[in-house]
Amino acid sequence: MNEPVIDLQSDHYFMGEALRQAVRAYEAEEVPIGAVVTRNGRIIARAFNQVELLKDATAHAEMLAITQAEEAVGDWRLTDCTLYVTKEPCPMCAGAIVHVRFARVVFGAPDLKSGAAGGALNLLQWPTLNHRCEITPGMREEECRNLLRSFFAEQRKKPAPNPESPGAEPDTGSGG
Repeated sequence: MNEPVIDLQSDHYFMGEALRQAVRAYEAEEVPIGAVVTRNGRIIARAFNQVELLKDATAHAEMLAITQAEEAVGDWRLTDCTLYVTKEPCPMCAGAIVHVRFARVVFGAPDLKSGAAGGALNLLQWPTLNHRCEITPGMREEECRNLLRSFFAEQRKKPAPNPESPGAEPDTGSGG
């Protein structure tokens, strides 16, 4: 079987499109993660994190892009598609990535604490799962990492919400 030739120029370009989505997330005060899905060298889905906007813990860039890609393809199977995402997918997203059977995942910044594409664990190539994705890590890593660092540095400078103010959420100790 002939392995497909990976065009690193295309990877660079498509990660740039994912970075544009991450900037949109940043501008919306969301964690700046963007994703695009390609099929046959064309973008079929674009998304950015919208957890706060939609008040939905599952509204990660990857999850939103997967839903768009499924609509574009007309099937839940994305076997001939590639996902580009600016940060290593979390376990939730990695589970969905395996389930839809992406051929390949290209990510920018690694996540050693909770990444599930080789950082903390590797669900994308877990031996007993029914599908394994090819992984290309570190594409435009510095740009992706810098965007995340800048966002979190800004967040740390903001004053903490007053727990007595109307609309303030109680501290449940569940982290985030």
